[in-house]
Amino acid sequence: MTLLSRLGATLPQILWLLPLALLPLVVCSQRRTLVSAIAAAPADGLSRTIGWALRLAGIVAIGGLILALSGPYRSGETITRTGIGAQISMLIDRSGSMNETFAGKQPSGAEESKAAASRRLLADFVGSRAHDQFAVTAFSTSPMLVVPMTDRHAAVRAAIAAIDRPGLDYTNVARGLGMALPQFGAGAAQVSRVVLLVSDGAAVIDPKIQGPLRAEIAKIHPNLYWLFLRTKGSPSIYDKPAGEDTPQAAPERHLDLFFKSLGVPYRAFEAEGPEQVAEAIRQIESLERDPIPYTEQRPRRDLTPWAYALAMAGLLVLVAGKLLEADLQGGGRAAAARTAPDDATDERRLAA
Repeated sequence: MTLLSRLGATLPQILWLLPLALLPLVVCSQRRTLVSAIAAAPADGLSRTIGWALRLAGIVAIGGLILALSGPYRSGETITRTGIGAQISMLIDRSGSMNETFAGKQPSGAEESKAAASRRLLADFVGSRAHDQFAVTAFSTSPMLVVPMTDRHAAVRAAIAAIDRPGLDYTNVARGLGMALPQFGAGAAQVSRVVLLVSDGAAVIDPKIQGPLRAEIAKIHPNLYWLFLRTKGSPSIYDKPAGEDTPQAAPERHLDLFFKSLGVPYRAFEAEGPEQVAEAIRQIESLERDPIPYTEQRPRRDLTPWAYALAMAGLLVLVAGKLLEADLQGGGRAAAARTAPDDATDERRLAA
């Protein structure tokens, strides 16, 4: 978009008066002095230059006033730039166990629940880089989209803080993933896409749902991170059960195996306290440092003050010309007055 195409006026009809700015070419603002024969005077280049400068100042003054009255402006625009960041779809567990501390107890005193600690640390993560984009989905028995993909970090932090209601008992991670994955939408292939699952447990993913999830993940091809908020004393996702190794017996372990089988970059972080959660978030932030395009909105800019300044500059030149003209004429009259007595004396001498 060129600069001229971005210029406009609030009252464009006033611009029809712009030809009036050519009046100084026809009408001279300076006082005229009659002489018997101008051809007898020598050519005065300085006077001609000053005369054209005053005409130009008149054109600028009238044109600037007309432009100012029309309300000129430069329209806004959207500029696409490239920064460092990623599109991050957060999937936050709101099951009942998230209301407990990492020790598996109800919060008391200075202790934080797993939900409160994750909200606090995720809110600090949002906005640490200017060009990251986030979506937030909460899930328990059913998923709930809290905020779609956006670069409005204040809105994302508010959405994370809003997930403070007591959760339900059931963890349906499959339905949560089904809502978190489409938040990326249709974007450039080079943009880093991240699914960040924050959960303290997992339920069994029905084999009938695994197929559609695999297809959706293969289409989006995100980087998948699981921040596993492990209750102290509970089995690790890497622990193989002593008995039957089934999804029902070790759901966290089999969810980890399912993620590993998706064919996308995947990493799991086990955290048994807020410090480990913060460290995991720092590692994720350091891993996701790819270029990301973002848009910058430039608002409409009012050019009326500039038009008035242009008119003022022309008027100041005209006023200066008038003052200089008055000084020159006043000086000429004073010189004539000083020579008048001498002329009278000469006349008396001639009469005698």
